[in-house]
Amino acid sequence: MNVTVVGAGVAGLTIATELNRRGCKVDVIDRAPGFGRDTCSWYAGGMLAPWCEGDTAEEPVVRLGQEAIGWWRQHVPDVIENGSLVVAPSRDAGELARFARRTEAHRTIDAEQLAELEPDLQGRFRQALFFDAEAHIDPRKAIAALRENLAASDVAIAYNTSLESHAVSGSIVVDTRGFAARDVLKDLRGVKGEMLVLKAEGIEFSRPIRLLHPRWPVYLVPRGNGHFMVGATQIEAEDRGRITARGMVDLLNAAYAVHPAFAEAEIVETGADVRPAFPDNLPRLRWHGRTLHVNGLFRHGFLLAPACARMAADAIASPGHKPELMDEDHRERSIA
Repeated sequence: MNVTVVGAGVAGLTIATELNRRGCKVDVIDRAPGFGRDTCSWYAGGMLAPWCEGDTAEEPVVRLGQEAIGWWRQHVPDVIENGSLVVAPSRDAGELARFARRTEAHRTIDAEQLAELEPDLQGRFRQALFFDAEAHIDPRKAIAALRENLAASDVAIAYNTSLESHAVSGSIVVDTRGFAARDVLKDLRGVKGEMLVLKAEGIEFSRPIRLLHPRWPVYLVPRGNGHFMVGATQIEAEDRGRITARGMVDLLNAAYAVHPAFAEAEIVETGADVRPAFPDNLPRLRWHGRTLHVNGLFRHGFLLAPACARMAADAIASPGHKPELMDEDHRERSIA
């Protein structure tokens, strides 16, 4: 079977990987000039933290996200399985207790145990939640590894290429364009996320640190060599590429609250992009003729892409099959 995947971000490349594994002939196309600041995946945190997401996400995110660690371990190097930590200032101890009630697969640790896990947090917090089964990856390195794996399997990735200019006669098309697919998926909305990369000399973390924040959880993800990704805001807006002053201040204040040494950090990079989301913040698989749309991964791209890829491959292999996330009754669905 011939399949053209439109979009070379995390959704498109995981689907291409799964289809290739199952013996399909796959091409991948993308309008962007390459993988970089034009793509939403560039700004991802890369946290494979399904149990933490249970604080605000629906049950399918927690359950389906548990597929992610094994999938990424199988396909890319450097999956770091050191768990993740959730912390809060003493004045917000009630928020930490609330987070604990809403999530699973964690244990409460005291200040001494926290210092054993992360020596640079010694004396910073009285308690923390340790999710020891969670993991994280560097999204940019992970995308590069998927591209290399696909190239080694003779799967072509054509950048600067639109669907209109690409010959897809007889092919199934899988559309993973994210928010750009709003021309077809009218119920898709954009949720802006802002991030920073800081370089802080003398601070080392072994796992992501999630700080409970008055409006959203802010996380610091170690990238090695003193670099940390700090993210992410969550704003109901559709403007791309511009970080707001408020977002910058919130993220910097959160980093400082985790460790005051971040006040002297170098701001290496700032970024913002629009995450595609449906009204309930759950992803959808939706057919339009011979095009299968896979979209709405919201802020869970690297976490839910493996499960979405599995379901997309199942739907293509068995046209009568309706995976869990198939939006089969939507008014826009029409099967050719």
